[in-house]
Amino acid sequence: MNAPVSAVAGLPRMLLKAEGFALFAICVFAYWKLGVTWWLFAVLILAPDLTMIGYLAGPRFGAHLYNAGHITVMPLILGFAGLYTDSVVAMAAALVWLAHIGIDRMLGFGLKFETAFSDTHLGRIGKS
Repeated sequence: MNAPVSAVAGLPRMLLKAEGFALFAICVFAYWKLGVTWWLFAVLILAPDLTMIGYLAGPRFGAHLYNAGHITVMPLILGFAGLYTDSVVAMAAALVWLAHIGIDRMLGFGLKFETAFSDTHLGRIGKS
């Protein structure tokens, strides 16, 4: 039997969702300032959700893969690598990736627990 899942609630949850919106808005603005074509944004915005395929191997592996694609550290590393190498494509991809994470957080889709896809740090998602 799995342990109960605890999630952030109340004011901290509201602040994390507001922070998600801020991350999304700043990334969209930075992407616009970067001057990259918007079709790339449209193509990449849902790419991090491809990590959900990990759930085909079970909730533990699925949660690990999903979380790897939904933590800010990964796109930050890509963005800094893009800055270091002057790669506009890498910087653009990092901004889109961060924008995806921001919109997910704003909508209440948090990082996953190993118990089930619907168990996140921002609360349970989907039908109860």
